[in-house]
Amino acid sequence: MRPIDRFLDRRDAGRRLGQRLTLYAGRDDVVVLGLPRGGVPVAFEVAQALDAPLEVFLVRKLGVPGHPELAMGAIASGGVRIVNAEVVDELAIGPDVIDRVAAEEATELERREDLYRRGRPLPPLEHRTVILVDDGLATGATMEAAIAAVRRLRAARIVAAVPVGARESCGRVAAAADDVVCAETPAFFSAVGQWYERFDQTTDDEVVDLLAAANRG
Repeated sequence: MRPIDRFLDRRDAGRRLGQRLTLYAGRDDVVVLGLPRGGVPVAFEVAQALDAPLEVFLVRKLGVPGHPELAMGAIASGGVRIVNAEVVDELAIGPDVIDRVAAEEATELERREDLYRRGRPLPPLEHRTVILVDDGLATGATMEAAIAAVRRLRAARIVAAVPVGARESCGRVAAAADDVVCAETPAFFSAVGQWYERFDQTTDDEVVDLLAAANRG
């Protein structure tokens, strides 16, 4: 098995991911949607490589209380909620806890939507090929929520694309999307950040600047 070269940062990961998506380059039916915040720098490079428009698609992970990095589900624009039944059952998490966390995350989702889009509407997705991009797949709950939401917007084809992901999660997402591109699926996967040299948190300002640059282009 060949060794996996770690990505320098999210922009480097996006450039390398774009090389795996050349099938979708130069097409007028393709739109790239980055999942904030970390997915947007990756998606920016993918959109540049494919000469495709870029926009942000809002999804929020539902973290387990006391263990926020462990996802018990996710929500997305349009009122979509995905629950990770395995985590919920194993930890005996009640529906009231899920509802409370989902309400808190919905407030943040709305704040970011206002901040990032600055009044720009989401581009029409009906009859288009939508490439959903994140910086990696751990549980896959965030990507699953995004796929479910985009389905409601009648996209013709949904492609989930990430630089690196857990094999089980990539397989599960493949059941929901029309195509999945996990550029790297290491045998031993514990966290997305372990496959990056630099994995600092992406800021709101970075997201806004990248979207502005993409729209200028």
